[in-house]
This record gives sequence, C-alpha cells and structure tokens, in this order.
Amino acid sequence: MKRHNHYMAYIAYSLVFILGLIVIAAMVLFRGDLATDYLEQKYTDNQSKFIEVEGVRTHYKIEGQGPYLVLIHGTAASLHTWDAWTELLAEEFTIVRLDIPAFGLTGATKERDYSIEFYSKFLDSFVNQLGIEKFSIAGNSLGGSIAWYYSTQHTDKVERLILIDAGGIPGRALPPIFTIAQNALGGYLLTKTSSRWFIQKNMEQVYFDDNKVTESLIDRYWELGLREGARQAFVDRARMPLQVHDHLLYDLQIPTLVMWGRDDQWIPVDNAYEFDRRLPNSQLLIYDNAGHVPMEEIPLQTANDARDFLLQ
Repeated sequence: MKRHNHYMAYIAYSLVFILGLIVIAAMVLFRGDLATDYLEQKYTDNQSKFIEVEGVRTHYKIEGQGPYLVLIHGTAASLHTWDAWTELLAEEFTIVRLDIPAFGLTGATKERDYSIEFYSKFLDSFVNQLGIEKFSIAGNSLGGSIAWYYSTQHTDKVERLILIDAGGIPGRALPPIFTIAQNALGGYLLTKTSSRWFIQKNMEQVYFDDNKVTESLIDRYWELGLREGARQAFVDRARMPLQVHDHLLYDLQIPTLVMWGRDDQWIPVDNAYEFDRRLPNSQLLIYDNAGHVPMEEIPLQTANDARDFLLQ
C-alpha cells in the first residue's frame, strides 16, 4: 500500500511539475495583438489601397500595365510574397495582388468562414468591384486552391492559370503547425502566444535555402501574424472541414502551368504530378533547390517561366 501511495504521489507531483512548466512557458510566450495602425504604417506603401469586400476591409495593390494578372498568397502569408514577381512582371502585366481575408492587413471575417467556397465568392466580388472582367490568375499553397477552384466556377473570366505548390488535393499529411491548431489546447495556445523563433523554424521548413530566410522576412510574418484577430483566424482556417473539390480538375480546360519546388516539405512534389495528370491542358515545371514558395525563393526563374507561359 505504501509503495502504491508513493507511486501515486510521484505521478501527482510529476503532473503538477509538467503543468507548471506549461503555465510558465505560456506566460513567457504570451503576446498581445499589435496595433493595426503600427502594422499599416510599416507594411503599406504609396501603392497600397483598401476596399470593403464582402464586409471585410481588404488591402490590395494594382501595379504595372498590360493584361491583368491576379496573384493570391497562401496561409499566414500576405501580398508581399509577390514583391519580386511584381517588380519583374509589371512592365508587361497589370499586377493585382491582395491580402486575402484573415491574413496580412486584411481583417478576419465576422462569420469566421474561411472555406474555399467563401474565398472564391470573395475573389469574385473583389474583381467585380475593381471592374476586371478578364484576367489570368496565379496562386501559391492555399492561394493555389482558391485559384483553381475559382477557375472551375468562372471559366468565362479566367484566361490562364498558374498553380505554385498548390493545395486542394486531399490525402497528404498536414504540416505540424496545422495539427497543433486543430488540437483544442494547441489551438487555444496559438491564439494567446507567439514566438519569433517558432516563426523562423516554420520559415526554414518552407524555404529550401535557410540562408534566404532573412531577419526582415521573419519579422514580417511574425508581426502580421499578431494583427488583431489573425491568430484566431489562422486556427479557424486550420479547423475548416475538409472540402473535396479535386474531381473538378479533370474538366478544367483553361491553360494551366503547374510550378513546384522539388524540396517542398509542406505539400510534397508528388502532388505536382497529380495536378498535371488530372488537368487536361497543363504544363509542369519542377524546380530543384526550392521549397514551398519558389516565387519567393527563386523569383527570377519562376517569373520568367510565368511570363513565357502567359504570353503563349
């Protein structure tokens, strides 16, 4: 009996100790939201504009001249992910890029709906308000999911489609950060805490070449992730029920360029071949020494390939 009591006391003390460590870690990592005014002053320029779309104040930019090219970023990113492409392509295309709801400087939705159907409806309202009737579209990761789903619903508007390490084909393992967000305790802690080191490690997963993960890049992802409502929105997006639309790819006749980093740790390169197999009018480019965001990591090569495709 004494041995049993000692064992139970040891278990109790261990649990209290572990709980104490969790509480201390949470206290150390706790971060409040960053003021919207501060973030807008730091991460906008004279090209930045705001418009209300589907009840959401939306940050966007329009730069360049020529046919319209709409660029859509991925989860937890922002329109800044397209900075290099904009600089390289703006002489031949009118570049339209935006912070999609929940990310960047665009607010969370009141309904907390971050389904692909909502994003597609949102994108259509956005281009309609800007008076854009015909355009090509490029999307990375979640932005790729939005781009191809939107294209299946609006074949009359989309001229050409570029998918860069795109999401939307089920069956792959989720990146660790999404698994954490789906857990009740993990999701709660993500809404209350933040660690620049944690952001850095995620960026080093996203990039192939860690030397390209600069201090300013880490700061941007970290700070924009602390915008009011952004952390809860990330958790809400991660918890969206699985939406299976990939059967629509077989009938999508729009000319499509599939671009992929061979060393993508978030969405494996096998998915690139699957997109290419399903799409009836596609081309495929695989980039060595590139990860999940090749338009950021190797912008010159990817922008040149995008230009060649768009001008075919």
